[in-house]
Amino acid sequence: MASVSARARNVSPSPTLAITAKAKAMQAEGVDVVNFGAGEPDFDTPQHIKDAAAQSMQAGFTKYTPTSGTPDLKKAICEKLARDNGLQYKPNEIIVSLGAKHSIYNAVLAVVDPGDEVIIPAPYWVSYPEIVGLADGKPVYVQTDESTGFTVTIDKLRAAVTPRTRMLILNSPSNPTGGVYNREQIAEIAELAVQKGFYVLSDEIYEKIIYDGNEHVSIASLGDDIKKLTITVNGFSKAFSMTGWRLGYAAAERDIVEAMDAIQSHSASNLVSFTQPAAVAALTGPQDVVDKMVAEFDRRRRYIVERLNSIEAITCMMPGGAFYVFPNVGKLYGKSFGAKKITNSDEFADFLLDEAKVAVVAGSGFGADNYIRISYATSMANIEKGLDRIAEAVRKLK
Repeated sequence: MASVSARARNVSPSPTLAITAKAKAMQAEGVDVVNFGAGEPDFDTPQHIKDAAAQSMQAGFTKYTPTSGTPDLKKAICEKLARDNGLQYKPNEIIVSLGAKHSIYNAVLAVVDPGDEVIIPAPYWVSYPEIVGLADGKPVYVQTDESTGFTVTIDKLRAAVTPRTRMLILNSPSNPTGGVYNREQIAEIAELAVQKGFYVLSDEIYEKIIYDGNEHVSIASLGDDIKKLTITVNGFSKAFSMTGWRLGYAAAERDIVEAMDAIQSHSASNLVSFTQPAAVAALTGPQDVVDKMVAEFDRRRRYIVERLNSIEAITCMMPGGAFYVFPNVGKLYGKSFGAKKITNSDEFADFLLDEAKVAVVAGSGFGADNYIRISYATSMANIEKGLDRIAEAVRKLK
């Protein structure tokens, strides 16, 4: 009897996209839902970036491009990496893909063989384990907690390394916690990777969204040895509010990029042609648009943490980067609303959506069931309304 593949059966849908879809469906039916689900900046894409795309379409730039991106875009990425991250790459060491998620997917498929172990610090972005599973790799989770700002200690990381370790996925600033690794921590990780000979996939998509004087450190910048083992992934969706444009890129050794290029050539051919001049405009144009967005995110961050910590039985760490808070709601488990008992993050998220009309993402999908993720990439008015509703809903729990 025909059925879908075992690989397809083993993939879990993205909980962040699922909760966002449910919230949007309710909104389409006229329900007033406050959506804290998706990590999508509420700011419009800067005008000069949109203009560059429009101009390229009008000029007829609507045909196939090289699989790995246009020469102009790869040159602009090389200049950006040198300017912002202290990284020297050639255009043939760059590949542009349909979003940073696609870059991560290509990178994992390019270097991970069946049975290889990939270390993933938890809490983690929901797609990391699924992508590793699609490559028939084995996710190895290393737990972190608030005592280290949700960053993995070198001792825990060292204990997780085995002869089968192929890769570590490093995400700083982090989704979902906002945790930021400092230079000393990054250097320790680099030393271990070089000593043990495993790759580091450095997901730096939130590098520009960082607060309180924290420094973003690209691990590949710490020496030639670690650079050879690093696949640096970044993109345009978060810093430039270009989520729907689907533009991401990776920088790595030439043989890895060539393998990623071959994979991409059979799955996507190339990215959208007229988005690529827009990406060049984003990297080479005014950067003050990013600073203004980060300043507003910072204002929201401080407000939302203060409000969450004022709600009985909820505690929330101040994140150092990204645009998420990751409050601990575990003390609410065991409480009930009518006949409905809350025993985990999924049930609490369902309770908030059904009773308070607030969409959050359950921590279970991030490997941390005592938590929920709230995105503050939405207006202050929505944040105030949503927190009022959460506080009122929590008061109803007995």
